[in-house]
Parts: sequence; structure tokens; C-alpha cells
Amino acid sequence: MTLGRTVSGQSNAKIILIGDHSVVYGQPAIALPLPSVTTNVAMRSVTAGQRLTSRYFDGPIAQLGQNLAGVAKLIDTLLTRFDGHETPFEMNITSDLPAERGMGSSAAVAVAITRAMYAFFDRPLNRDLLLANAEIAEKITHGNPSGIDAATVSSDVPIWFVPHQETTQIPFALRGYLVIADSGIKGQTGKAVSAVARRKTTLPTETDLQIQTLGRLSGEARTALAKPDLTRLGAIISEAQTQLRGLGVSSPELDHLTQVATANGALGAKLTGGGMGGCLIALCPDVTTTQRVQQSLVAAGATATWIEAFNLEEEPE
Repeated sequence: MTLGRTVSGQSNAKIILIGDHSVVYGQPAIALPLPSVTTNVAMRSVTAGQRLTSRYFDGPIAQLGQNLAGVAKLIDTLLTRFDGHETPFEMNITSDLPAERGMGSSAAVAVAITRAMYAFFDRPLNRDLLLANAEIAEKITHGNPSGIDAATVSSDVPIWFVPHQETTQIPFALRGYLVIADSGIKGQTGKAVSAVARRKTTLPTETDLQIQTLGRLSGEARTALAKPDLTRLGAIISEAQTQLRGLGVSSPELDHLTQVATANGALGAKLTGGGMGGCLIALCPDVTTTQRVQQSLVAAGATATWIEAFNLEEEPE
């Protein structure tokens, strides 16, 4: 292998547009890739050793700790597959994705590593194989991953996801912008999922209705994405936040920030991911509104923001 040869693999962040929590109970969800928020893995051929550099670890791959057990398992599996345990290289992982914010950071790393390693060892890689490899790491990191994260961080179009039934890339042609804002509080997915499960036991009728409503809203959002109908999608997003707040998975900070977003012109706003912290999304119709919403969210306490412009290329001239 040529000394100094460098290859790379990339992936992007993801957010749940709609279907948070209801997807746990079999309802559909839609996840959106965020191509402007990326993870990149570069691999370079060197004279000796196998070394990994990242924000969490810098050293020999053989010494990867328990906090990166999924990454270690994926790399070891692929090195065994490629007969590459004696092949020296340096791997550098750089990522714009914040950890534990519901943006798919672990899946993004797994997808980017897979793409980089297949390129480095010059092996063909299709989408099914990519997702199967990413699952090796995700099973260790998350126990029983749904697969929606890996499917979305490796995609350039939205994913329609029905648990144990369907994971489909769906086309869309939408004019608008999405502001993603970090509430500054680490999301508590496990706690939020448990809270909904308890609520389902104590208030079964009311909770089931909320879950079914979220499922219906996912279907309506898919239609709005395809039409496209930005205003309707905004209303659907805000209605979903109302249901999620009713389920008890929002937080005072998220409630406040979603209200700030809509008061400053967002067509709709909601939490994304597990809730009880983490991120929110706000749908905006134009650049001016987007900038105003972004600035108002920062002023109201958001610790980081990202802007995603929807691809307009599918729209007719």
C-alpha cells in the first residue's frame, strides 16, 4: 500500500422531524439528514502501527477504551474481514456533531469509519452492507438500535421509518430552512422513554391517543414534504410539540425556546429526539426569518445552533 496514501469517509447528522417517542410504539417517524453538519474519517497509510485520533481518544487502536467499545468492535471486525491487522495506518475522526443531543453522533462515526475503511482497503460497498456494518458498532453503543440513525446519517434524503417494517428513503422538494438549536441540557432519552411507559400504564387511554396522534401527524408530514407545503408542515411540527409536551417529555427550557422560535416567525417548532433536554428544531420560510429565529434562540439561552437549507433542486423551473 502506497505510503502516505489518504482516503476518507463522511456522514452527516440527523434529526427526527416527527415521530419522536411514538416510534417506540410502532408508529411511523420521519428523520432528516443534515448535510451541513458532518463527521469525517480520514485514513492514511504509514510505516508502522495502527493509531486513532479523535476528540475522545488519541493513541493505538488496540488501546481503545470502553467508552469507544462500539468503534473498537467495528474496526476489529473490518480488519479481520480485510486481513488488515498488520496493515499500518492512522485514522483521524473529526466531527461537527455534539454527543448525546439526538443528532446521531455514534451512528455518524460508524458510517464514516465503514466508508473510510472500505475505501482504504479498496473494497466495494453498497448501502445494505454499509448499514449492516454500522449496526455492529451501534449494537454495542445502544444495545438494541432501531437503525433509523444509521439509515439517516448515511442518506441525502429523508427517511420514512416504521419499526420492524419499513426504512425507506423518501423524495422531497421543499423551500425553506431548519434551525436546530441545542437547549444546553443533555437529553435524557432513557428517562423520557421510561416516563412515557409509566404514563401508558397509569393513563392508558389518554396516552394511547397521544401516541396515535403523533403517528397520524407523521403521515401528514410525509404528504406535506412531498407536495411541498411548508406552512402545513410547520403547523404539524407545532402540533407534535403539543403532544410531546402532553406526554411529559419536553422541559421548561425546550418549551420556552419553541415559543421564542414561533414568536419570531418560525412556522413551527418542536423538540427532536428523546427530549427532557437536547435539541429543538424550528422551520422557517426564508433567510431573514431564519436569521431572526437563530439570533432569538441564542439570546434566549440556546448554546449552539445550526442552519439547514432544504435542497430546492427537485423543484420545477
